[in-house]
Amino acid sequence: MTAPEWIDHDEITRRVSHDRARRLLGQALTDGFDPTGEPPRTAADAADGHLLFMPSTVGAATGVKLLSVSPDNPARGFPRIQGWYILMDSDTLTPTVLLDGTALTTIRTPAVSMLGVEYLCPEQVDQVLFIGSGPQTVAHAEALLALRRPARAVLSARNAERAAATAARITELGIPCEVVEAADLPSAARASQLIICATSTAEPVLESDWVADGTCIVAIGSHEPDRRELTGELMSRSLVVVEDVDTALREAGDVVRAIDEGHLDRASLRTLREVVLGEITAPVDRPTVVKTVGMGWQDLVIAAGAADPR
Repeated sequence: MTAPEWIDHDEITRRVSHDRARRLLGQALTDGFDPTGEPPRTAADAADGHLLFMPSTVGAATGVKLLSVSPDNPARGFPRIQGWYILMDSDTLTPTVLLDGTALTTIRTPAVSMLGVEYLCPEQVDQVLFIGSGPQTVAHAEALLALRRPARAVLSARNAERAAATAARITELGIPCEVVEAADLPSAARASQLIICATSTAEPVLESDWVADGTCIVAIGSHEPDRRELTGELMSRSLVVVEDVDTALREAGDVVRAIDEGHLDRASLRTLREVVLGEITAPVDRPTVVKTVGMGWQDLVIAAGAADPR
């Protein structure tokens, strides 16, 4: 068997920009792919963390992502999440390309978010609020610039040093960004047309009465059913858009806990596919929540795009 081609982090980011990644995902849905029935993410405990296995087939493409999640890694000088992607020949399932899975995750997550922003965020964004100071906050800021040009950004995070560093990086991208104290977060949220939550918190960081009608909220913080960034009250008054209903009911804590509390029901959930196909539009009389957890088909589509950069 011929050794698979290796595509490293830098080459993936060269071949697939944030803008191209978003367009690849949207094209897959426009071309008829339906995430309903997608194999679920499988998790297994390993050492002090766990492994994630994400297989998928989209059209003629087949692949699988393997991720390791080790919560203590940042203190050791290693990434919390590391990963590899195996792209295969769909006829024989022979591995043909091996890709840096961490790079795919870094690109895929904001690409999915921006697919929602493209259709559901107000055209005029005077202010964007970022909650969280990790790598995904910067990646979302960079991806956003392909769609909207906010006049300013504000950032809230628990670690003041990291918040300042992340705000500086966002400013360097071209969005003037300031750090806000926790006491000023409610007023910052009310003044924002777009709010991006990218935290590792288990409890809500955004309250319902902080958010104005017509605001678009993106919540990407976790794929675990017992963790959430948004209150049930906020979910209740919002249009809630997810990647796939069954996936959200398994993994999206914002959805699962809101349903358990009686604030939300399955029938009210809408999907990104409906949004892309023009079946759902953004309301102006309530907020919109785009809650994502990441799915295997998204990594596959972007991996296939990286393998064929035409």
